[in-house]
Amino acid sequence: MILTPLQGNLPPDLAAQAERTEQVARARGLDFFDVVFELLDARDVNGIAAYGGFPVRYPSWRHGMEFERLEKGYSWGLSKIYELVINNDPVVAYLVRSNSRLEQKLVMAHVFGHADFFKHNCWFAATDRRMLERMGNHSTRVRRHIDRQGLERVERFLDMALSIETLVDPYLPLRQRLAAEGGGAGVSSGAPAYMNHLDESGGTFDVLGFLAEDERMAGRLEPWEADVLRVVRAEAYYFQPQRMTKIMNEGWATFWHSRMLTEGLLDSSEIVDFADCHSSATVQAPGRLNPYKLGIELFRYAEECGRDLFRLRRIHNDASFVDELVDEGFIERQKMFVYGPNERSGRNEVAGREWRQVKAKLLSELSWGGLPQIELVGVDVAGEGELRLRHHHDGRDLQLAQAQETLRRLSALWRGPVHLYTLEEEQPRVLRCDGEEVEVLDAPEAPEAPEAPEAPEAPEATADGSAPAELSAEESAAADAEDAGDVGDAKDADPGRRPA
Repeated sequence: MILTPLQGNLPPDLAAQAERTEQVARARGLDFFDVVFELLDARDVNGIAAYGGFPVRYPSWRHGMEFERLEKGYSWGLSKIYELVINNDPVVAYLVRSNSRLEQKLVMAHVFGHADFFKHNCWFAATDRRMLERMGNHSTRVRRHIDRQGLERVERFLDMALSIETLVDPYLPLRQRLAAEGGGAGVSSGAPAYMNHLDESGGTFDVLGFLAEDERMAGRLEPWEADVLRVVRAEAYYFQPQRMTKIMNEGWATFWHSRMLTEGLLDSSEIVDFADCHSSATVQAPGRLNPYKLGIELFRYAEECGRDLFRLRRIHNDASFVDELVDEGFIERQKMFVYGPNERSGRNEVAGREWRQVKAKLLSELSWGGLPQIELVGVDVAGEGELRLRHHHDGRDLQLAQAQETLRRLSALWRGPVHLYTLEEEQPRVLRCDGEEVEVLDAPEAPEAPEAPEAPEAPEATADGSAPAELSAEESAAADAEDAGDVGDAKDADPGRRPA
């Protein structure tokens, strides 16, 4: 059912088009929550995108900075947001008033593809489907702290918290959900939500959860600071599935908008314009991977191989999807290769075209959502009151300048020293931060830590490909496409206009 948003600001012709598109989508087997379409000017959509898609979100200078970036990109013709989807129940989709009629038709079909993915992909099963309300609650809490503590003090602490928002365990929500349903291992019932109690023999990737919830933080943080950390952690976990399914999510939506438009929704007079608009979204820019392009090609390849697309959509994230489908035939068809700097010239050159090498590079860039795996492995082990962290090295060194800045903020939150063990050029290193100064020292060896947790096995699909999993939200569609690393495409083309 199409809901009329805010007393119905869709004009009658667009409302009729939305209803027709929904009927076609459901006839194709897509299933989704009710969808609310809202028509806004481009500037208003940029403003909502700057808040991560939630206009009710807490205030921060970061949102203003992001708005300026989006506005300049739009004004200078460098980027344009065609739509913004917020997955709630109902799903909220913002359409740009300046879109052409053909673009609105394409965008609506794209939105229904996203809505189906959000509802049925298992990695979104644990997300809050009432996040619009939750974001409003978060904003109220942060504004209350600002009134009591002052804007500058709260914003400074909020900045520190946001600087470590990626230090979470991307597999924790699904493990907890499977454990609650009796379908897999999870945390013990008596343990904090983020982990079993941490000691020398255990660890956690949910560093943010440790800071927000562990009893040892009680004397280090004021109550309002702990509350801000809980807000940041809740939103970090809400957006985490977006990093893990960017290729699949955009590929699924693009696959279905292409299928629905070319097989019934397009008028004959719109075919050329559709080809132009669609190609701008799927163009492969030199030196980077376009998630729209890679995603749609993977789903097309799966269909040719006779795979169940709805089951694939349900049980995978980007890394497992690539691992399942990418083979020699796909790499050769897409003309993909690995590139890197030449040691003599310093210029990027093709380093290999062997399909296993390309696949391995893709997987390394997509695992853990493309982020470094940082584990908290000990507290006060050396009697210095320190947090001890371990980087699970995957062949890529940390960017030490950024790591040092992160350690400074983590040390400020912990109110004590922080030690990070890693490898640099295959040599053990330890970064020691006592608040302001960060030392990079040789380390005899990294501290022992438990094995990184395996991804929980996704529940099997039912006979019709349906799933009980339901999703809440998509991160801002205004974000640029994630760079998937040093994997290239042999095609040479200009970047597309459509953001990821």
